[in-house]
Amino acid sequence: MTTATAQVTAAELWKMKDIGRCEILYGELIMMSPAGAEHGVVAARIARLLGDFVERHDLGIVLAAETGFLLEQKPDLLVAPDVSFIRQARIAKGLPKGFFKGAPDIAVEVVSPGDTRREVAEKVNVWLAHGTSSVWVADPATMTILLHRTGQRACRFAVGKEFVDESTLPGFSMPVARVFMTP
Repeated sequence: MTTATAQVTAAELWKMKDIGRCEILYGELIMMSPAGAEHGVVAARIARLLGDFVERHDLGIVLAAETGFLLEQKPDLLVAPDVSFIRQARIAKGLPKGFFKGAPDIAVEVVSPGDTRREVAEKVNVWLAHGTSSVWVADPATMTILLHRTGQRACRFAVGKEFVDESTLPGFSMPVARVFMTP
């Protein structure tokens, strides 16, 4: 990751339009490299499988990577998961024109080759500390998905298993092998 030292707010970032992949960590603008192809395939598959289920049952919306969630202000904390889900009741009055204020109900992070365990753990902790019900961490290197929930041990799902998150999405299941299937 490359960092810029200037303090920035979510409102200022919104006015900058498209400056590339970035987040704001307590006022600090963090620029990020584009994700690799494997990362993109895994994120897209999860988004499709999750999105199909959510749409079929009219449960809310699934958002793609780069959707910004404003979790704190002054200084601002604006982060973007690889995939996210927001329950229908939370968007009943419509979607905001800018960044979403608050955390998603589900945040999905796909581990990139350059991510450290610490960086991934910090992302999980940020989401859970700000009200996300479930954080799914998909790791292409190990072909596993970890399900994180506040106050509980992470549940590990490997190839050959069905990934489920009954607490947040009753009835949803996703074959782990399908998520990591290579062309």
